[in-house]
Amino acid sequence: MSFCLLFFDIFIDMYVLVDCNNFYASCERVFNPNLQKKPVAILSNNDGCVISMSDEAKAINLPFGAPIFKWESFCKANNVSVLSSNYPLYGDMSARVMKILSQFSPNIEVYSIDEAFLELKGFENYNFTDYGTKIRSRILQWTGIPTCVGVAPTKALSKVANKIARKFPDETSGVYVIDSKEKRIKALKWIPLKDVWGIGRRLHKRLAVKGCKNAFDFTQLSDAWVLKNFSITEWKLKKELEGVPKIELESEINSKKSIATTRSFEYTFSDIENIKERVSTFASSCAEKLRKQQSSCHMIIVLLSSDRNKKDTEQHRTSRTVIFPYPTDSTLTISKAAVNAVNSMFKKGIKYKRAGVIVSGLVPTDNHQLNLFLHENPKHKPLMSAIDHINTRFKADKIKLGNQDLKRTWKMRQERLSPKYTTNIKDILVVK
Repeated sequence: MSFCLLFFDIFIDMYVLVDCNNFYASCERVFNPNLQKKPVAILSNNDGCVISMSDEAKAINLPFGAPIFKWESFCKANNVSVLSSNYPLYGDMSARVMKILSQFSPNIEVYSIDEAFLELKGFENYNFTDYGTKIRSRILQWTGIPTCVGVAPTKALSKVANKIARKFPDETSGVYVIDSKEKRIKALKWIPLKDVWGIGRRLHKRLAVKGCKNAFDFTQLSDAWVLKNFSITEWKLKKELEGVPKIELESEINSKKSIATTRSFEYTFSDIENIKERVSTFASSCAEKLRKQQSSCHMIIVLLSSDRNKKDTEQHRTSRTVIFPYPTDSTLTISKAAVNAVNSMFKKGIKYKRAGVIVSGLVPTDNHQLNLFLHENPKHKPLMSAIDHINTRFKADKIKLGNQDLKRTWKMRQERLSPKYTTNIKDILVVK
């Protein structure tokens, strides 16, 4: 486990948090220079609401989560470039950034699509500001994505350092290092408690009653009181903010305890056949994800709901849970169960807008309790393996079930979608 003296006299390990600035908007700007220094807003699935924006858009007070149909005139008046989410592009650019980061440390935790932790072991003689600047410069040069870098003796403090680097780019040049007790205390007094990594809304309210306004106030609480009133998780966060590493780097991706695929339809559907096709597709996606992490599920939950925004129409929200007699990762088994659930849930006359499939009760595929009398069809496993191999090789869902639309994927509304510059040969940039 990492170790560091409380007063920061000697460093054994340091943590680096690299966070991409306005990641979705930055990805769009890499391939469309006309968007540079202009307000850019990225929309959620089905072009619903704003989920990411550039600093220029923030400066004119375009709110996060703004429904675009209500803010369309505002965006036009302020020349905001509004784009649909281009997830293939963002995923590919994220992979490139993470690959570059792996050059700077073998110990890396990809925390989200646009940020990662690095653990620096044996870097006692390094200048961490220079090292952070080198990381930032290489990512910018090789991908065009701007980043901010925070360096500190713990993961929680590196998050704080990163926020300082982002908030004060001129003073920090995008890199900030907490390497002394004085810097730590100053940083903790600066950051509001609600902005601390790991402090949720409920925890913030409970700590506010205790008089905690910032992160430093939280560290002044006694360990005994925190353990008595909260859990070991909050105690670890407190120690991290004090400069004592308690949250280890997660270098490997842990298998998920449940897998969900939920989507809004591009239109409302009142016919069962369209809904069954969508649910079958969602179930197939869950099954594929199961096999990727070598898991099988004991049960599935199928969700179905009408458009809650249309108050003048009859509403219907329901779910069904199907428990299997044996764990399965078969697309055939899971999809069939999901479609049968739709048959039992569907209500005529309702205009449905959203559906979802959740697989749960996960166990390792190669290590689970067998049923003496019931088991998976032995033909399914080699069939699923062959389907996965072909779909992976051709980078698309070439093989689908008979009840799926062969020409249809998620079918999201994406009227403002930019080209898939890096993942579709037809969209590659052409230099004249």
